[in-house]
Amino acid sequence: MSSDPNLKRELIVPKILFIDPTKCTGCRACEIVCSLAKEGVINPTKARVQVIKIEPVSLSVPMVCQHCYDAPCIAVCPVAALSQDEVLGLVNHDQDLCIGCKSCVAVCPFGAIGIDTKTLKVFKCDLCGGDPTCVQFCETEAIRYLDATTVNLRRKREAVSKLADLLQRHTMQPAV
Repeated sequence: MSSDPNLKRELIVPKILFIDPTKCTGCRACEIVCSLAKEGVINPTKARVQVIKIEPVSLSVPMVCQHCYDAPCIAVCPVAALSQDEVLGLVNHDQDLCIGCKSCVAVCPFGAIGIDTKTLKVFKCDLCGGDPTCVQFCETEAIRYLDATTVNLRRKREAVSKLADLLQRHTMQPAV
């Protein structure tokens, strides 16, 4: 970073993959296009996004790397194959440095790091260089690529709405 005070650093608002499980139909198009874009084959086990189905409640949830700010995968990698982009905050993976120890797989709280069964090295979402393929092909918009501040504001509004509903129901109950 330059020490010249006359140079202004442009503020970059980080973008994240916003997952809305209420919109996911479980079609797995995101897995198909991801594996095709990244590996050249249609094979969901090679996708960087995995749709997890929870049958008892008929819920499908696309799971993908969250590019954590304090990423445990980076901390445990013995060869620095995982690193964080200082400007955008993305967790990057260097396949050439990876030794396939799978320590990152063990500590990822989202289970978002995959294992290549041929090379025995790991792979993870890289957000397709800022234009995620899974987002482009998600017809229901269950996966969207949004500014983190937009997601934060949306979550706040959802929480306030739920609280308002709860308060309204509480005030409408007859007194005992």
